[in-house]
Amino acid sequence: MTKPATETSALLLGRRSLLLGMAGAALAGATGMPAFAQGVVGATTAQKIADHFSSVKTMLGEFVQFGPRGEQTGGKFYIQRPGKLRFNFEDPSPIRVIADGSNVVIGNLKLKTWDLYPLSKTPLSLLLADKIDLSNQMVREVREESDLTTIVLGNKTIFGDSTITMMFDPKTYDLRQWTITDVQNKDTSVMIYNVQTGVRFDDKVFTIPYDDIHKL
Repeated sequence: MTKPATETSALLLGRRSLLLGMAGAALAGATGMPAFAQGVVGATTAQKIADHFSSVKTMLGEFVQFGPRGEQTGGKFYIQRPGKLRFNFEDPSPIRVIADGSNVVIGNLKLKTWDLYPLSKTPLSLLLADKIDLSNQMVREVREESDLTTIVLGNKTIFGDSTITMMFDPKTYDLRQWTITDVQNKDTSVMIYNVQTGVRFDDKVFTIPYDDIHKL
């Protein structure tokens, strides 16, 4: 059974998720026009970084997630464009997040429960697209420093009442960290490391167990 887009975004951007925050992983927002801290220059920088990020078709690595109450979890992630993602939280967490290009599931292996959502109704659809387009009033702020480029994104239609702050290496444009701030102003941060790109994955990595889900 699918859930409304706003509820979906809240869950996928909350404590249990990616993005999970990403891998959102990540992308939330509010109404109003974007405020470009550096005007056209900032917007141009943001799109260049997005172009680089979307050019990476496969990626795997490890992550550490810090919750709003200081809780810490870790695990491994796998990404394949377009639309595929997997987050395996390390023991003792039983959580799995899988996107197969059409849907996203959040599974609890211990409780044997699965929550299923259309990928198009979640912020992951932006992050996992073949090309990330930031022109649709998404960029709220760009901060360019010597050791870090920070981009704040927001769009109520896609992200609900939250924002995502993504931090990139200013030289390589590689993603280092993202922080999701929810409507209650609580932060969930994800740091990634030991990242490998250009990796070939078995199709099973992104397989959603629909038979198990339909039995529930």
